Amino acid sequence: MQIYDIEMIREFYKNYSSKIERIRSKIKKPLTLSEKILFAHLYNENDIKDFKRSEDYANFKPDRVAMQDATAQMTLLQFMNAGKTSSSVPATIHCDHLIEACKGAEEDLKNALNINKEVYDFLESVAKKYGLGFWEAGSGIIHQIILENYAFPGGLIIGTDSHTPNAGGLGMMAIGVGGADAVDVMTGQEWELKVPNIIGVKLTGKLNGWASAKDVILKLAGILTVKGATNCIIEYFGEGASTLSAMGKSSICNMGAEVGATTSIFPFDNNIKEYLIKTGREEVANLSEENSNNLKADEEVYKNPSKFYDRIIEINLSELEPYINGPFTPDSSSKISDFAKKVEENKYPAKMEVGLIGSCTNSSYYDLSKAASLARQVIEKKLKIKSQIIINPGSLNSYNAALKNGIIDDFKKINAIIMTNACGPCIGQWKRETDDNNRVNSIVTSFNRNFAKRADGNPNTHAFIASPEIVMALSIAGDLRFNPLTDTLTNEDGEEVKLDIPFGDAFPKEGLSMESRAKENIPDSKVEIIINKNSNRLQLLKPFPKFNAEDFKNMPLLIKAKGKCTTDHISMAGAWLKYRGHLENISDNMLMGAVNYFNDKTNSVFNQLNGNYGEVSKVAKEYKLNNISSIVVAEENYGEGSSREHAAMEPRFLNVKVILVKSFARIHETNLKKQGMLALTFKDKNDYDKIGEKDKISIENIESFSPNKPLLIRVVGENKNEIYFEALHTYNETQIEWFKNGGALNTLTLLKNY
Repeated sequence: MQIYDIEMIREFYKNYSSKIERIRSKIKKPLTLSEKILFAHLYNENDIKDFKRSEDYANFKPDRVAMQDATAQMTLLQFMNAGKTSSSVPATIHCDHLIEACKGAEEDLKNALNINKEVYDFLESVAKKYGLGFWEAGSGIIHQIILENYAFPGGLIIGTDSHTPNAGGLGMMAIGVGGADAVDVMTGQEWELKVPNIIGVKLTGKLNGWASAKDVILKLAGILTVKGATNCIIEYFGEGASTLSAMGKSSICNMGAEVGATTSIFPFDNNIKEYLIKTGREEVANLSEENSNNLKADEEVYKNPSKFYDRIIEINLSELEPYINGPFTPDSSSKISDFAKKVEENKYPAKMEVGLIGSCTNSSYYDLSKAASLARQVIEKKLKIKSQIIINPGSLNSYNAALKNGIIDDFKKINAIIMTNACGPCIGQWKRETDDNNRVNSIVTSFNRNFAKRADGNPNTHAFIASPEIVMALSIAGDLRFNPLTDTLTNEDGEEVKLDIPFGDAFPKEGLSMESRAKENIPDSKVEIIINKNSNRLQLLKPFPKFNAEDFKNMPLLIKAKGKCTTDHISMAGAWLKYRGHLENISDNMLMGAVNYFNDKTNSVFNQLNGNYGEVSKVAKEYKLNNISSIVVAEENYGEGSSREHAAMEPRFLNVKVILVKSFARIHETNLKKQGMLALTFKDKNDYDKIGEKDKISIENIESFSPNKPLLIRVVGENKNEIYFEALHTYNETQIEWFKNGGALNTLTLLKNY
């Protein structure tokens, strides 16, 4: 079979170890794995120095870019404005987000191809024009396809999806970014990143019983919380790391996004080598093995990790038990032995209604195989499954292997619904059949996120996260309080039976067949990209206006958001995915999920022009029509979640000039900077409490905006009283240029025309 990028990979490994030696000799200290890979990808090798983590910025040159169909639209609309004839690095588009899960794979895929034809045609035409790879709908989820086809140890990939770090399970540095970052790389520009801190997670022992790799990250989420690894890389090591399958490693790296990590990574080992071979990439496996000493940290790092990592966390896999996290946040972590008590104490709905297995986190052949071993026990032990089961395979290859080896039939025998090889319910693309979409209920998933309304649009759905095995076990019982490690179930004969420990094969005996639905394209300038001017799904972009100091005076408060405000709250997915290529239309959902501090309502804010309450986007539009800028104020970890840059572009489009918060999630802060927004944090977080609903806010010294210099905020209240306080920022000189020019893309265009 074809090995993608093989010439590039050969060249990479030919130079990799000698490059690491030069880096080590210049820095004069042992290197972690993360440092080796990042520094080997510096845009200019002469820039190497002993970077100060969490302070210094560095410029990098990734090997590849990946885009899923929802984010690819806005990314490519920006790229089309950059004046290039092709991408400077290999890049792919993956059609996985726009397929709604409802009836089952065949019918849902047919509907998606019809409903999304305009968008798919646009994406494919752009791929043909600029020479991008195109993976059609039904081929699989972006991260599973990257793992099966493109990921290689030691490489660096960026992707326009926050779960791009999935590829860290194969020893690749994989980082989620916004579309503007992808445009930088595709146009041959430097990709800028603040050099992250590095958290070392030492794994000892070996998994046993019901515990799985998923439980490592579920436990770690409880330790770190949703923002505990912000601007950090999580680097795993220890003898326990080498006992985990490559797919298990990938699940762990994937969900590292839920603790704010820039990325997560495992060192090369025999399980990674086996995965490469089983997916038809034996040459890549051999090249990796030849470079294996530099596909892990230096021995001195492992001997004295506290000297080289910013924090050390140890997890003994032998003692690990299954975890269940949730509801409403992925870091609410509980051992399964404690979970029944948590359900009772918090009065969560104990009846489990739906079990969902799949998503980019747990949808490999191995995951399906282990879950199917429990499905077979339903028949063998004469049990009745109490909950609906929905399966989303991760790729066509995983599905075909599961079908060939009877796994799909095992699921169908217990009336599981097999959905398309796509994201589906994980991102809100689930047309759930229910009598009341506001009813309080519980579901358990093998997904990575469980924010309110994310899966089915119901704010009262209590979504919990667990491994595929635990999802299946709880689905059989139909009760959140069931613990398969200790509890029994009553079968049709009235007998008490206990579920056996699940097991599965990492690969089918013959390996994955690696059927491809990819179209590799050669750039063709003659290809015409047609966007109907009357389309409600696609719209050409116009450059944002340049900086004007007057815009930052007397800005009305648009919303003071209370509590968690993720990208789902700022720019919802689900039904809104269809507008991802139309900035004007999708802006109608701006901040509609954010809770207004002053009335505890969503999508209801005070309009200072008429004294009435209105929807957030409508109030912002009215301000914009009157040439009035506005400001958004919020709390901690603002922009947590998806990499979707729409959450930054929508406020920009609706004339919001400033986002002032207690703290930012990494990707979202970068997205705001790229779009020419002013992203500020309170110097004193208590100043958040001083902002009133009818206040007007000014940035007093915006004309002297410069690195490391706080900005002065003036707040004028309804009674004309004034208060002043300082706000901090993390802009460097380059990012301030983006801000002044109206965005990074404007800056790129200016450089091109200079």
